[in-house]
Amino acid sequence: MGSYSTTSSSAQNSPKLVFRQLFEKESSTYTYLLADASHPQKPALLIDPVDKTADRDLALVKELGLKIIYAINTHVHADHVTGSGLIKTKFPGVKSIISKASNAKADLFVEPGDKIYFGDIFLEVRATPGHTLGCVTYVTGDGPNQPQPRMAFTGDALLIRGCGRTDFQGGSSDKLYDSVHSQIFTLPKDTLLYPAHDYKGFTVSTVGEEMLYNPRLSKDKETFKNIMQNLNLSYPKMMDVAVPANMVCGLQETKSEAC
Repeated sequence: MGSYSTTSSSAQNSPKLVFRQLFEKESSTYTYLLADASHPQKPALLIDPVDKTADRDLALVKELGLKIIYAINTHVHADHVTGSGLIKTKFPGVKSIISKASNAKADLFVEPGDKIYFGDIFLEVRATPGHTLGCVTYVTGDGPNQPQPRMAFTGDALLIRGCGRTDFQGGSSDKLYDSVHSQIFTLPKDTLLYPAHDYKGFTVSTVGEEMLYNPRLSKDKETFKNIMQNLNLSYPKMMDVAVPANMVCGLQETKSEAC
């Protein structure tokens, strides 16, 4: 297990979390900006950045006086190209992060139980495969100096009143059901859920809401598997472009093993 951090002074008070939810309309992707404003360096990270909106996101980072240190992906996306590589070209000190199980390139690889520190705040890594083999959910820490209520960034594993498809990239409805129920639905019911996408205008849900009202994952496993097997979804239009690019941080050519 690993711990990834910046140099941090002892927190005298609870860390002040800066949080912004950003939207890319073409792929209906949410990017999340988090930072510890109480830390002298104001370290920040972006979860699931998109190449088309990277400049917008970096402009916001600058306006808020933050220091971007990590560009993080929940999984290898099939519907858009990640902005991780583009962000790294503009800010060479930024490190890209993805799960080791994804088999994609990055500067840092995380596994279940790892913690990603930005200042005195941290994200806990939980493996939530099923949409893809390498999906992870990032959860804010449990502790007196961590944001409350807790927040979970679920990628495509759990969407608001839905979930990611399981018919490509090593997907498995069986694994997805177990992932969500064991790694997300076991969090406190007031935990705020932030997905990688939404197509109906929803922005946030809670564990308690999804346990009750998710039309797929509130069912028993066999019913869920039957639902997923009969979605009859079309082939993702960006998949043949996005997946190869996202295996290398959104950059088709890299000069080293880390992108």
